[in-house]
Amino acid sequence: MKAGIVGLPNVGKSTLFNCLSNARAQSANFPFCTIEPNIGVINVPDSRLEKLEALVNPERVLPATVEIVDIAGLVKGASNGEGLGNRFLANIRETDAILHVLRCFDNDNIIHVDLTIDPIRDKETVDIELQLKDLESVEKRLDKVKRAAKTGNKDAQKEEVALLKVKNGLEASMSVRAIDLTKAERKEYINTLELITDKPVMYVCNVDEASATSGNEYVDKVKAAVANEDAEVLVLAVATEAEINELEEYEERQLFLEDLGLSEPGSSKLIRKAYHLLNLQTYYTAGVKEVRAWTIPIGSTAPQAAGVIHTDFEKGFIRAEVIKYDDFIFYGSESKVREAGKLGIEGKDYIVQDGDVIHFRFNV
Repeated sequence: MKAGIVGLPNVGKSTLFNCLSNARAQSANFPFCTIEPNIGVINVPDSRLEKLEALVNPERVLPATVEIVDIAGLVKGASNGEGLGNRFLANIRETDAILHVLRCFDNDNIIHVDLTIDPIRDKETVDIELQLKDLESVEKRLDKVKRAAKTGNKDAQKEEVALLKVKNGLEASMSVRAIDLTKAERKEYINTLELITDKPVMYVCNVDEASATSGNEYVDKVKAAVANEDAEVLVLAVATEAEINELEEYEERQLFLEDLGLSEPGSSKLIRKAYHLLNLQTYYTAGVKEVRAWTIPIGSTAPQAAGVIHTDFEKGFIRAEVIKYDDFIFYGSESKVREAGKLGIEGKDYIVQDGDVIHFRFNV
């Protein structure tokens, strides 16, 4: 999974990146501090993986990972190349999901590019630029499709209808993800265009420390503004989370979180919400050599899940030996699960469930 952090300059993008990845992207009080995108690979927090490790005691443990990209701040006119617009838009197009950071705190010492604090205005500024870029892509495709539709091509006529829906929606300042399209229209005609505003989005409301648990008026406005979008909203005191990350001792970090009334780091919440946003889940392989977490889309079949490990596993799939996570923890080992008759032998049609511990049998 690859998620891109976007937003206006100086809203806390690079600080969030540092917080998530423990990398040290430059973070300063002036626009365009980030020019080249910073990339960090972070482990997905997973208490289940830790429990499996304790039971199996493997030689190594490999958690699932997420690639986070900190992209340069966008400004008005980016769709026409203003600021770092073209580079920004190329970078964001390569991601699976968008983490849109909105400034939801007051601080006279941190300059806002528009001089006042208004997360809804900021959101609209970014949205409009992305929508304009998508409109450009749709109009180019529409020109080609219209010519084919005029010849009586039935498929082209259907595509033209779908593209016109998207064009009209974009011209009405709607993001593609919010436009009313059938599943068939999205799958056959729209998904292939890889439109930016069709990507899943999470709005990260960057608040001050006092608002970390309950939010504030700015956050309430954001939630109301995105109510009709299929989007996640996360409240995060980014600067405070970054300070917590600077503490070396785990116990110190936990005490700091407890003092704020938080049960876990914001990074854990963000990754969990990102998984939900992208319709993803985790399954595990567990042996003495390695315990590992694998990320797959919800609804994946056993062969598809096997293919994440290696394409040969999918091609030569014979069966999947499946242990439910709770059974593995209860009985304490694979052998005891087998003795209890709790190991399932599943075929090609089995839909993998979140938390399954699987051993694949295959032949190539």
